[in-house]
Amino acid sequence: MTGTLQVFWDDKLLSYDFGSAHPLNPVRVELTMELSRHLGVLDRVEVRGFESAGDGLISLVHGREYIEAVKRAGRDLKPHYVYGLGTTDNPLFGGMHEASSLVVGASVAAAKAVWTGEAGHAANISGGLHHAMPDAASGFCIYNDPAVAIAWLLEHGAQKVAYVDVDVHHGDGVQKAFYDDPRVMTISLHESPRTLFPGTGFPHETGAEGTSVNVALPPGTGDRAWLRAFDAVVPPLLRAFQPQILVTQQGCDSHLSDPLAHLSLTVDGQRTAYQRLHALAHELTGGKWVLTGGGGYELVQVVPRAWTHLLAEASGHPIDPRTACPEDWRDFVRERTGEIAPKVMTDGFQVEVQTWGEGYDPANPIDQAILATRRAVFPEHGLLPE
Repeated sequence: MTGTLQVFWDDKLLSYDFGSAHPLNPVRVELTMELSRHLGVLDRVEVRGFESAGDGLISLVHGREYIEAVKRAGRDLKPHYVYGLGTTDNPLFGGMHEASSLVVGASVAAAKAVWTGEAGHAANISGGLHHAMPDAASGFCIYNDPAVAIAWLLEHGAQKVAYVDVDVHHGDGVQKAFYDDPRVMTISLHESPRTLFPGTGFPHETGAEGTSVNVALPPGTGDRAWLRAFDAVVPPLLRAFQPQILVTQQGCDSHLSDPLAHLSLTVDGQRTAYQRLHALAHELTGGKWVLTGGGGYELVQVVPRAWTHLLAEASGHPIDPRTACPEDWRDFVRERTGEIAPKVMTDGFQVEVQTWGEGYDPANPIDQAILATRRAVFPEHGLLPE
């Protein structure tokens, strides 16, 4: 499967930095770009620059008072708790507005490239800051770059946009931005809000005309069950919705070793999900695919491999999972972080999938979660839930 890929990147994106002790350390993105370079992935894509987002663009989603508060917080380094700025999750740092505006600018540039036909696919792996609310920072996210990118698409003629979020945490900020807008279908597969931040994302949150879709999976869900849930919900809904463009958030904190959550996917399972999304983009939107990063807090062992697979898949030149991680890259990781980098691009798991059509087990909590979602939204789209 092929499709031109543009990757929007500038080293200045690493300035989105809450400090070395914060889970969202930009080194994860730096290591991803280095691994992609060493494996030749970036030789097969077009790496593009971009402009920082101005206030007018950001205000497609965020209130002007909030934008001014972010500017002040990054300048004065004084908390603005009413806006979620200066909390443990969202500590202050100098130039907060400028760094956040760069992330938004890269995601909007990716959306523009795809919508105008300059590229088939476009990526901003530093993006995916899906928790930011219209008037508040939340969950490590200051501005909601995927929501602004979707709002830009709507402003420029898109009538149907699909957003699929595979981060372990509910994509609450994007859902909030478009909850009452039937032009945008948001689908989020995440750990149950009963056990994980942000505490939202139940199946009954269905939005306008059933276009808010939530698959809330129990802790411990692994590759096979997660992909069963994906296949049971995402393809049939997207086929019914018929989007013009697909926007995805590729948080890889669903990995079994992620320190902040409790799902049990492997890099191999995540790679399979990327293949699924890529195929759906070509099937339904003529290949129009905008992809962002997201969460992921196993900074060395998981994020660089997962997102290098993502970029390779989107480039049309997927990497064999058995490929060795280059020694030069492993040396760079050791010098940069002091950690021992993984040796190969796989976790060594053979991914097997049982489709929903093969049978529903009413005693299985994963099947219960899948059916809860299907019952909540499938009838709105003319689909049978069972």
